[in-house]
Amino acid sequence: MHIVQVLPELNQGGVERGTVELNRELVARGHQSTVISAGGTLVDQIGQDGGRHIRVDVCSKNPLTVPKRVSDLRRLISDLSPDILHARSRVPAWLCHFANKPLNIPFVTTVHGFNSVSKYSEIMTTGERVIYGSTAIKEYILKNYSIDESKLRYVPRGIDMAHFDPEAVDESFIREFKQQHGLEGKTVLTMVGRITEWKGHDTFIRALAEVQKTHPEVVGVVAGGIWHDKQDYFQTLEKLAADLGANIRFTGSQTQIREVYALSDLVVSAASTKAETFGRTAAEALAMNTPVIASAHGGSLDILIDGENGLLFEPGNHTELSAKIEQALNVRFKNMRENIQQHFSLQHMVDTELEVYREVLPPSEVH
Repeated sequence: MHIVQVLPELNQGGVERGTVELNRELVARGHQSTVISAGGTLVDQIGQDGGRHIRVDVCSKNPLTVPKRVSDLRRLISDLSPDILHARSRVPAWLCHFANKPLNIPFVTTVHGFNSVSKYSEIMTTGERVIYGSTAIKEYILKNYSIDESKLRYVPRGIDMAHFDPEAVDESFIREFKQQHGLEGKTVLTMVGRITEWKGHDTFIRALAEVQKTHPEVVGVVAGGIWHDKQDYFQTLEKLAADLGANIRFTGSQTQIREVYALSDLVVSAASTKAETFGRTAAEALAMNTPVIASAHGGSLDILIDGENGLLFEPGNHTELSAKIEQALNVRFKNMRENIQQHFSLQHMVDTELEVYREVLPPSEVH
């Protein structure tokens, strides 16, 4: 089977990582994989994993260039002659929609997030199959668009269990990280992810400061880069931590995130004003047998079993979060890695994605 995935760019992000991982796994299973994007830092990885990347402007929203880009894309797709055309974002979906009209290649879309409700966003619901990554996304689609529910397919993002394996950690990195940030002998509570308002860092800091009044052994860690123009917001977080006397380390973006999960006693996913589409941080931490406290909305509701492998709290409620942290310090959690292995592994994602692709192939071409 030849699958063509189309997305705006190949820089860092959940959609991009999922595309790269699927490319690698498709090739490993003997399929042909092509990725079309406007380029980015992950382009080389596509080729290194045995796929092919073709640079095309499927990112620009300039309507004046649409006719030419549609024509060029149609010619390219015709030459590639794929079995499946898979669009992962709105601009690429629109371009594929028009380019594919005379070609009639089976067309699949993935709704990756809670996009604004509009005719522009509606294109993501027009695939012959429409993939969603969490129950919350499915409910959002059905609430806001007229769509035949039988076209919807649940394919959660997959966690690479071979990489996120407690037995595979770099112990020397963990020792150095703990020493560098003064974490030896401490109970480490960690937030992983870029610093931007909706991630809920302020909620985390307020809850942390409250917990530390009775648990001085607790230290907070924020592992994530400052998102684009969010330097001012980051400074407000630093001031908030200082004003509240919160003992917290801002470590910046980390490449060895597996080790950060491993050295943490608890991971917090505090998304507030916007829900996590899937909740990759929660799933990765659980794969490392690190329990999670997460906001009770979005993808985390699928991943966490409340009271078993983690705890849920009301989004933005720092008082409830502090109470949940207190509770977690005295609970022995279970079914962490096991649950991810069964329901959210990369293997499970690829198996399910391939099933969706086979559904839209003509019977004579199913293989």
